[in-house]
Amino acid sequence: MSVKVIADSTSYVPRPLRESLDIGVASLSSTLDDVTYSDDAEDYSAFYDALATSSNWPTTSQPAVQDMVDLMEARVTAGHEVVGVFISELMSGTYSTALLARDMVRERHPDAVIEVVDGRSNSMELGFAVLAAARKAAEGASAADVVAAAREMTLHTRFLFTPLTLEYLRRGGRIGNAAALLGTILQLKPILTVVDGVTDTFAKVRTLQKAHDLIVKTFAEDIRDKGGLGEAYVHHIHDIEAGRAFAARISEAAGREIEMLDIGPAVGTHVGPGTVAVVYHTIDPMRKSG
Repeated sequence: MSVKVIADSTSYVPRPLRESLDIGVASLSSTLDDVTYSDDAEDYSAFYDALATSSNWPTTSQPAVQDMVDLMEARVTAGHEVVGVFISELMSGTYSTALLARDMVRERHPDAVIEVVDGRSNSMELGFAVLAAARKAAEGASAADVVAAAREMTLHTRFLFTPLTLEYLRRGGRIGNAAALLGTILQLKPILTVVDGVTDTFAKVRTLQKAHDLIVKTFAEDIRDKGGLGEAYVHHIHDIEAGRAFAARISEAAGREIEMLDIGPAVGTHVGPGTVAVVYHTIDPMRKSG
């Protein structure tokens, strides 16, 4: 009996990795002006183009319970154990939906082994926990060891991002512990992070250039002080040129090319176009702080 890993779309794990590791994904969605956009689409341009011109605010929906049930039950009936790694329960109801789906599947399959893990973040910070679980599962590990691998990875990751504006976080209500920034000087460019499953302030600087400089500096210091770099990705939200410029700087600091990934509507709605980020994990655990 092998272990199969499932996740939600806010992990944004690159499709080739998802396919090679057989990771099942439940998709969130965003609805704007009566049009629903999947968070697991190949291209997010239609959503962000609509967001730029609409006077309305999108609503984000977690995966349907039945979608979660289907993901789990298909694997259970095929003879597998299941480990699900999902977006922080403090950011979305997706984790709670997964727990409900697990209980529903267990009613029909009492002997099913289904473990649900809070990934404590979103985007590729969550994605690294998903990948750690899936890679451990591919080695033939037990469900308990797969869960442990996911949880261990959350101790090694950092997510640093700079939104062009805090307006999207304010309107979306997802600003977490960074709420105090809303009353600060308009020219402030914060660097945000995720600590204990919520958005928090990493640093506050005066310009976007200084924000990017500090992120690159922090990235380089973490690599130096925490045993070296495991993996890294640069995220951008519907601004490929900004993403490329930032990825070039991160790649130089890493000493290798770092891949760039767009972020879908479920997260992008709440952070805003023009945001760039770096997400990475180090060999040794790191101390996270906001």
